[in-house]
Amino acid sequence: MIQAIGLTSVPRRQQPPVVDDLTFEARPGRVTVLLGEPGAGKTTALRLMLRLDPGRGVALFRGRTLDRIPHPTREIGVLLGDVPGHPARTARGHLRMLSAAAGVPAERADDVLEVVGLSGLADQRLGDFSLGMDRRLGLAAALLGDPHTLVLDDPAEGLSPRETAWLHGLLRGYAAQGGAVLVTSRDAKEAGRIADRVVTIDQGRLIADQEAAAFAGCRLRPRVAVRSPLANRLAHVLAAEADKESEVTGGPPIEVVHEGGSRISVYGSSCAAVGETAYRHGILVHRLTEESGDTGPVTPLQRADGRRTDAPEPEAGEPDESAPQPVPAARTGLSGRLTAPGPAWPLRYELRRATGIRTTWNVAAAALAASLVASVLLARTGAPPALRMLTGWPVWLPLPPAAFAAGLLGALAFGQEFRYPALAPDQGTVPRRLGLLGAKLAVSAVAALLLALACLVLDGAVLRLLFGRSVALFPDGWATALAGWSGLSLGCAWAGLLAAGLFRSTALGLVAVLAVPTLVVPVLGGLLSRPAARSLIGLPERLRSAAVVQWPSGLDAGISAALRLMSQPIGWALALALTGLLGAYVLTVFRGRPR
Repeated sequence: MIQAIGLTSVPRRQQPPVVDDLTFEARPGRVTVLLGEPGAGKTTALRLMLRLDPGRGVALFRGRTLDRIPHPTREIGVLLGDVPGHPARTARGHLRMLSAAAGVPAERADDVLEVVGLSGLADQRLGDFSLGMDRRLGLAAALLGDPHTLVLDDPAEGLSPRETAWLHGLLRGYAAQGGAVLVTSRDAKEAGRIADRVVTIDQGRLIADQEAAAFAGCRLRPRVAVRSPLANRLAHVLAAEADKESEVTGGPPIEVVHEGGSRISVYGSSCAAVGETAYRHGILVHRLTEESGDTGPVTPLQRADGRRTDAPEPEAGEPDESAPQPVPAARTGLSGRLTAPGPAWPLRYELRRATGIRTTWNVAAAALAASLVASVLLARTGAPPALRMLTGWPVWLPLPPAAFAAGLLGALAFGQEFRYPALAPDQGTVPRRLGLLGAKLAVSAVAALLLALACLVLDGAVLRLLFGRSVALFPDGWATALAGWSGLSLGCAWAGLLAAGLFRSTALGLVAVLAVPTLVVPVLGGLLSRPAARSLIGLPERLRSAAVVQWPSGLDAGISAALRLMSQPIGWALALALTGLLGAYVLTVFRGRPR
């Protein structure tokens, strides 16, 4: 059951709130439609419920707020806007990536693909999907965790009548199994067909909250749609005969509305009566059909008039999707296969996200190739410092290719996350966003270190093969140099990751990576060149003398090496940049948390 209480969005630029004190319920076993014109606030209401937008009010899912649900993807299936997903991923790969985050078996991806009719397109790339296939995939992602609640934002938008009929049947079948379904729609006739209850809003406020029969009686009036080249004459004749018949019989009046052009709508009559009238007066008719007409939003005071108990019938030529359809394997036996929550779930998701497309491998391959070419050129042109030659880092480059690639991979990790927000329900609360951040930091760190090590091994092997022992590859104090090289790659990866997460952009993440050597390092280099900046010399000995428990003597060498690394401008610059970005990201997460 969903209970939305007092949902109110934050007003912007002296404008009224998009959603204003909205309260309604969506009960289990029923389909509830949130109906409104474009701009009425339907999508904003859903985002407020899912804590994706700041605002006031509370939404309860089976009596609990979203931040008190251990794993929202297992209990709430969500489809908001366009289906998120990288166009280079396959349908199966995309769903397996999400199953890793939801903690469900990977085979669940094939189950839901069969449910939505995409099992034959499991290996098709998302970039080749049509709009209807996108909607089916989005519904598959919503069903992935076997949720008890579905929250779908206008899922039938842009679908053909056949696809819409299939979608309605699936949702009716899901509700018949006890699930709570909340969908938004702008079409009153669609709402009358699929809904058990219709909640109508206008300008963010509740207009009416009605059962389907009451909604149909006050808003969906049956009418006869007529199209004729003599529409004005036919309307006049129908109105005149309706007045005479009403005086004689005393029955309900017939209403004739000229819709403009050659169209007429006749309320309270039938196709046979209208056709006979047109035939008697010799009026040509091009179209004559019965349908349900939308009379527009009504207020709670108006809905008591004209109440009917019969549900609307399907229009002529359209399939009847009102009958519930079975949902095979959608909600059967999954709960017994679910494992307990654990910290490995975000890691599994991030690993599948990073390795599921060729971008990661292409960036790594390009970085290794660029580093190798630079190393060979440096070795041929003279005798530069051994570490710069081994890492392929010319003096005129702000960063070596491997470190820049590590920063790019870090920026892509969060940049793509915001461009294709696959984990929208899980990102709505602070702990899960921080958990996702931790997983991304861990995976990007491993990727950066592996890339740095692969660069050294490849460059060293090729230089030794080409030039033999005439080139000195390892400088004095190689352990410290190796630690500094690894720290540089790691710092660039984390700087790109945090900047992309803070600014929600891959490009700005790369800008932050390049800003460290080009802007921050020169400033810190000038500060550290002063005598006051050399006060850390002898710190290990002073710490040993002040410590209560004496540590092994070999630890002094490690502390000295770390201090030498930190005394370099690039070390200070990365440390300050990472500290500032991490603090800003965490502060933004907590400040942006909806109340």
